[in-house]
Amino acid sequence: MTVNVLELELEPTWREGPPGHRFTMRSPGSMLEAKLTGLSVYEVEPGQATWPYHFELVEEEWLLVIAGEVILRTPEGERALRAGDVACFPAGPAGAHAVRNAGDVTARFAMPSSVARTGDGAVYPDSGKFVVRSGEFEHRGRLGDPVEYWDGEGA
Repeated sequence: MTVNVLELELEPTWREGPPGHRFTMRSPGSMLEAKLTGLSVYEVEPGQATWPYHFELVEEEWLLVIAGEVILRTPEGERALRAGDVACFPAGPAGAHAVRNAGDVTARFAMPSSVARTGDGAVYPDSGKFVVRSGEFEHRGRLGDPVEYWDGEGA
């Protein structure tokens, strides 16, 4: 089976985000029987953004602009990307990123990524949040003071 990223019908799953973070997306990985890599295709209308600024703990992500232009925020600052531009976000703080559309037309982009098969997580530097996932376990919380390994474990 094949999928055309220009014609892929996206789902309004993420329209419930806060104002300024409304977008549509679809991940065709299961349709293509992908196991080790993922792919999500997004559309973001003018004046809107996708996920908050974040970095992945385990997965590497890429961004390929398909149509329109987006503003990419990374630790180096913001820059405009246009159709055909590609960026890579390694796991960890150096790979922090956020995408918004400051243009006049809807932008479409694809984000290929590695797939963390046993667990993953992300950190949101602006809000001090994190999420950790593994199997049925998922926890979202706030970053706090560091603790020693045995802190609170008792005798």
